[in-house]
Amino acid sequence: MEQSSTSPLKHFVQAKKTITAIFEQLLSYATEGAEFVEATFKNPELENIVTEDKLSEIQAYKTKLAVIGEMLSRRHMKVAFFGRTSSGKSTVINSMLWDKVLPSGIGHTTNCFLSVEGTDGDKAYLLTEGSEEEKSVKTVNQLAHALHMDKDLKAGCLVHVFWPKAKCALLRDDLVLVDSPGTDVTTELDTWIDKFCLDADVFVLVANSESTLMNTEKHFFHKVNERLSKPNIFILNNRWDASASELEYMEDVRKQHTERCQSFLVDELKVVDRSEAQNRIFFVSAKEVLNVRMHKAQGMPEAGGALAEGFKTRLQEFQKFEQLFEECISQSAVKTKFEQHTVRAKQIINTVKNTMDSINVAAADKRVHALEEREDQIDKLEFVQNQLALLTEDIKKRIKDVTEEVASKVSSAMTDEICRLSVLVDEFTSDFHPASEVLKVYKNELNIHIEEGMGRNLADRCNNAVNASMQQAQEEMLANLKPLLPSGVQYNLHTLIPCRKFDLSYDLNCERLCSDFQEDVEFHFSLGWTSLVNRLLVPDNTRKVLLGFAEPVFQIPCSLPTTPSSTNIPVFTRETISQQEFVMSTVTTLASLTSRTSMSVLVVGGVASTVRTFVFS
Repeated sequence: MEQSSTSPLKHFVQAKKTITAIFEQLLSYATEGAEFVEATFKNPELENIVTEDKLSEIQAYKTKLAVIGEMLSRRHMKVAFFGRTSSGKSTVINSMLWDKVLPSGIGHTTNCFLSVEGTDGDKAYLLTEGSEEEKSVKTVNQLAHALHMDKDLKAGCLVHVFWPKAKCALLRDDLVLVDSPGTDVTTELDTWIDKFCLDADVFVLVANSESTLMNTEKHFFHKVNERLSKPNIFILNNRWDASASELEYMEDVRKQHTERCQSFLVDELKVVDRSEAQNRIFFVSAKEVLNVRMHKAQGMPEAGGALAEGFKTRLQEFQKFEQLFEECISQSAVKTKFEQHTVRAKQIINTVKNTMDSINVAAADKRVHALEEREDQIDKLEFVQNQLALLTEDIKKRIKDVTEEVASKVSSAMTDEICRLSVLVDEFTSDFHPASEVLKVYKNELNIHIEEGMGRNLADRCNNAVNASMQQAQEEMLANLKPLLPSGVQYNLHTLIPCRKFDLSYDLNCERLCSDFQEDVEFHFSLGWTSLVNRLLVPDNTRKVLLGFAEPVFQIPCSLPTTPSSTNIPVFTRETISQQEFVMSTVTTLASLTSRTSMSVLVVGGVASTVRTFVFS
């Protein structure tokens, strides 16, 4: 029967396309999931959300889905033909293919397994087991010759025959037909089953209707039934055209064969019940069907040539076999080829889904925890900022207090040192000379001596006290800062922010302070007559003495001041002159009270009291 677009085999083809596309989507989903899980696992901020075991598990599932998808792309429906030698297995296959693809007939006995499948090319070729060499085959005779000439082919070998799909419609729907040597030519049935039958969707037992089912045939299918759960088995009683010569016995023989075949399928193998067994047993003549179909393909009448009586019935039964076979293999293949993988894929996807759900739950929990921690950190940050603001104000006030305290200590010490400045001056031992060049050097050395001495004295008086105050201030600042820092930092605070001891220096810069200093090294009389009287007599009694109301009281004069009150010679006015005259008269009066010798001493003493002084401004 020529294949049509409504062939049951299309169901398998469509199912294969659909499930392949689904597996591609599943693989894409698993791949994206594996990449996401791997990225999550490697992210240090998402620690403990994904474990290494979950990552390995989802990566393994991705690999399994890829393997299953690749297997599905190579899946096809497979029917295996078994029977005794020369039972017509190859002829049945050729009849289904509408062409002489496999060698058959007298002199052509299949000596190895032949797998016939379609190729998209326009040339037929074959591949022997263990070889990638494509051997070109143009005709059946060439194929038979190639199989006959290859001495390495044994009964357990498999030869792949690739036939152009354009020449055979049955091969366009991912159908593979496997021809086999006779079950009576080997004892290695277990090896055959393991190697060629475990992935078969349908088995066709081609029996010779001129004899009954043989034990070799039954024994083989018993072994198949042990390995596979309820295999789909069709029984073709071939060469039924021979019954046309004995029409009176034909129905009895048919009934006898039917009962034996039903007993084999139902009672012995238990693969179907009796109602289903009626659609698994057929009486056909494959050779007649092949001849008719080849004539039709060549444009010749179907009834061309000599055909035995009852041909139409046998042809219709063969067509019924093909239809039921296609329905059975399509449904069986969808179930056997895809159901197991579909169930496995569903399990994998459920596992992947559970893994992703657990990751999502863990991530959601971590997000909630992170939000709570964020709020807590915001509160802590706000508190720390407020405390830092207060601490900053306290530190600024403390710095101000320390500054004022240091300034007070240094100022007090500086005042004391200024009062003791004469000591430093006395310690200065450089030679003095009034020459301007020498005087300039003298002044410079004096400034340096005073600056070094005062700096040294200030350091001795202030350094310890200032450093102690600074140390105490630093410790107070760190003590106030410590509670605001993390616990891990608190213990290392003194290491991170060590308390420093300050090296104090005092820059007096005496040279700048004395830059406007002008010295006066000229001689000046420091006492006139009035001053002389004031220094010789007690100031409070001077007027009384002068007026004659009291006796003069002489007083030991103090040391004259080293610095005159004026750098200029005093200018005598009319008033001062009259006063001096008054003083002179007074002195004369006093002198009259004593001897002339005493007067001379007084005059000499007044003169001798004139000293040379330096006036510093």
